[in-house]
Amino acid sequence: MNRSAPVVFAIVLSAVAVNVALADRPGPDWMPIQQVIEKVLKSGFALVSKIEADDGRWEGEGIKDGQKMKFLADSKTGEIISTRPDH
Repeated sequence: MNRSAPVVFAIVLSAVAVNVALADRPGPDWMPIQQVIEKVLKSGFALVSKIEADDGRWEGEGIKDGQKMKFLADSKTGEIISTRPDH
């Protein structure tokens, strides 16, 4: 057995842990959260009740057309990627 295998495995595992830890934080090139909220509101939402960084994009909840909705927004432009009812 290769004696350096445990060291390589530990380095890879550390890199994965760092990426997971950073996955839910806005990156330095992301649109600021307040600007994203403004874009979401201009797109037809009457209210944004929750917004957070998740998996490389903004994820949130709000009210659109009187219905509770979830949305995904591009991290750099704030453009809505998708919406769906929040049941």
